[in-house]
Amino acid sequence: MRHLLGIDGMTRDEVEHLLDLTAHFVEVNRRPIPKVPALRGKTVVSLFFEDSTRTRLSFETAAKRLSADIMTFTASSSSVKKGESIRDTVQTVSAFGVDAIVVRHGSAGVPVQIRQWTDAAIINGGDGWHEHPTQALLDAYTIRDHLGPLDGRHIGIVGDIKHSRVARSNMWAMTALGARVTLVAPPTLLPADIGGWPVSVVHDLDRVLGDLDVCYLLRMQQERMTEALVPSMREYSAEFGLNLERSRRLPEHALIMHPGPMNRGVEIAPEVADLPNAVITEQVANGVSVRMAVLFQLLGSGSQLESFDRGGSA
Repeated sequence: MRHLLGIDGMTRDEVEHLLDLTAHFVEVNRRPIPKVPALRGKTVVSLFFEDSTRTRLSFETAAKRLSADIMTFTASSSSVKKGESIRDTVQTVSAFGVDAIVVRHGSAGVPVQIRQWTDAAIINGGDGWHEHPTQALLDAYTIRDHLGPLDGRHIGIVGDIKHSRVARSNMWAMTALGARVTLVAPPTLLPADIGGWPVSVVHDLDRVLGDLDVCYLLRMQQERMTEALVPSMREYSAEFGLNLERSRRLPEHALIMHPGPMNRGVEIAPEVADLPNAVITEQVANGVSVRMAVLFQLLGSGSQLESFDRGGSA
């Protein structure tokens, strides 16, 4: 594995290997000093052309806990504001001698394109509407941690599927792991190419609530919308929002998930986000372990893993 550009095309074994590796780093993160020297001497750059809180900070935390050096790039305070191209930015950063670049960009395909301009490993931190692979991995890990293997589990992804890279990566990851995925959205919030996806589609949330093992809610991405796709946020919330009454119709074991940032009162009621079976904060915590696993997979070695797994030094 040289890069992590997306979940589409990964095998079940590849996904499960990263989830198993994540479990090792969950244990590391529970230690009094959650740090190992596995990537000492390596340099990781976060190259973010879009705003981010969870993804950027968790990647930087993950790299630090692996003892890697961190370089942080923010487009708003860089030469991009002076007209510098992505290619020149990447080549400039690479000239500093970096081992991995985590890239987020508003256009699909940018992480793939960057590969030809650098020898560093490329990790997709989210590209346009395309994919967000580490989000899918942390979501799969969170589900597996609570419910065991995903085989046969019914996962409902609810909301703005059309603009969601999270929905796409999750769909590929969950189906690769044997889950049954249902997309729940109004027709206007579904992508045009959905016919080739291994999913079911319904337009009525109430119809599927009682059969879900996971209710995964998405934010309405109004910043990506160029037209009115729902009558109003109030009407959308009434039809597709998870309120307290709807949450009570979920099976007792069912998980409530959200990739963040949440719009409380739109796709999820404030009190629902704080229920015991809402694992949203846990998703964020697992994001550090997943990103440690990805960085280690790309830059580390198995012998190091065995060493710090026993509590020793790598």
